[in-house]
Amino acid sequence: METSYYLSKVIDELSYSINQISDAEAESLVNMMTTSSKVFVAGAGRSGLIAKSFAMRMMHMGINSYVIGETVTPNVEQNDLLIISSGSGETKSLVSMAEKAKSLEAKLAIVTILPESTIGKLADITVKLPGSPKDKETSQYMTIQPMASLFEQTLLVFYDALILRYMEKNSLYSDSMFSRHANLE
Repeated sequence: METSYYLSKVIDELSYSINQISDAEAESLVNMMTTSSKVFVAGAGRSGLIAKSFAMRMMHMGINSYVIGETVTPNVEQNDLLIISSGSGETKSLVSMAEKAKSLEAKLAIVTILPESTIGKLADITVKLPGSPKDKETSQYMTIQPMASLFEQTLLVFYDALILRYMEKNSLYSDSMFSRHANLE
């Protein structure tokens, strides 16, 4: 088969996937972003890379956003928010971060396949994204893609949609965001 066939299938899967996301959960997360002093993101593997891109867009909008593990990341405090991106919600390093954030009285959100996971149970807000092979027991949707690709793609599109919603709520426009774009490239 040709690559265009697979591209079409991936788009079909993404269309299905994004229609499964709760607007109420997403709106809660946008509202929490708005009321937090600083927003931190964390994730492992490809989910972590997507979380980094989300932090970059938040920075472009003027949000004090940081990636856990970077050398310039400040301390987490009481009115801060940690958003964890984790399909399983069970990655040990992320569970440890979630527990530490809660002990510091920070707000915790997770974007996950499994809201009933360890991190999901700790979180103030959970946003459930549709499944992948990680939730064979609860999902009846079968993706043609390997591993957690559908989750990760949906995560990227979801975060971009959150950015658009935040922009709408705060009367921000793309033109004004360029003033914060890196200029030593």
